[in-house]
Amino acid sequence: MWKAIKRWWKYLGAKLSGKLEESADPKVQLEQAIAEAQEQHRKLTEQAANVIANQKQTQMRLERSVEEYEKANASARQALLLADEATRDGRGEKAQNYTQAAETFATRIISLEKEVADLKLQLQQTTQAAAQAKQAVQQNSTALQKKLTERQKLLSQLDQAKMQEQMNKAMAQLSATVGEDVPTFEQVREKIERRLAKAQSMGELASTTVDTHMLEVEQAQANAEAQARLSELRSELGLATPAEEAPAPAEQPAPAPAPAEQPAPAEAPAEKPSP
Repeated sequence: MWKAIKRWWKYLGAKLSGKLEESADPKVQLEQAIAEAQEQHRKLTEQAANVIANQKQTQMRLERSVEEYEKANASARQALLLADEATRDGRGEKAQNYTQAAETFATRIISLEKEVADLKLQLQQTTQAAAQAKQAVQQNSTALQKKLTERQKLLSQLDQAKMQEQMNKAMAQLSATVGEDVPTFEQVREKIERRLAKAQSMGELASTTVDTHMLEVEQAQANAEAQARLSELRSELGLATPAEEAPAPAEQPAPAPAPAEQPAPAEAPAEKPSP
């Protein structure tokens, strides 16, 4: 039972994470990633600064220890010289005091020698760590600068993607049905084209009727010109025009009977040929 609940919880978390990833704005996510990179660079810079500061502090301690070592060494030498001088002068008590001071400086010199050796080793380590820290900061700075440059490119691509998505959405709306009472773009275009075709057809028919009337007028004019030319030719030939011809004669009464046949006249004598 517990395993099933745990498995269901993991599934629910993965589903919610997927939904969040789908609905998240890439621009906001990009800015978050850049902000995170800048914060990491800031922390790395602070750590590197601490390492470099430790190296510088070690360097100062070493220099101070070396200076104390040299001073203690010089004081021990001076105490020995004074003890020797007091011994030669017969001042035993003074010589003993200088000798004890020299021993104290010698003890201090031994301690400072060890301290200087330790500080030299520590300085070597801190110097190496500081160099690595500087290199890490430089590399991270280069990577951060590259990310900042890449951010501008990604933002441009994101704007281009949003514009393309809007164009695709607009084209989809133009080719899809918006509602029951709203025609699609294709239907409106088909209606306009059908109306335009009908108007053009009516225009062609009207143009054909006008052309027919014009042709009839031209034909009548040609016929009139032909008749006028025929009239001129008949006038030149002295012929009567069809309009001047008499109308058909009316019905006449029956003619009188023909007279009786007369004998044929005698034939004339044949003409004699000339000798």
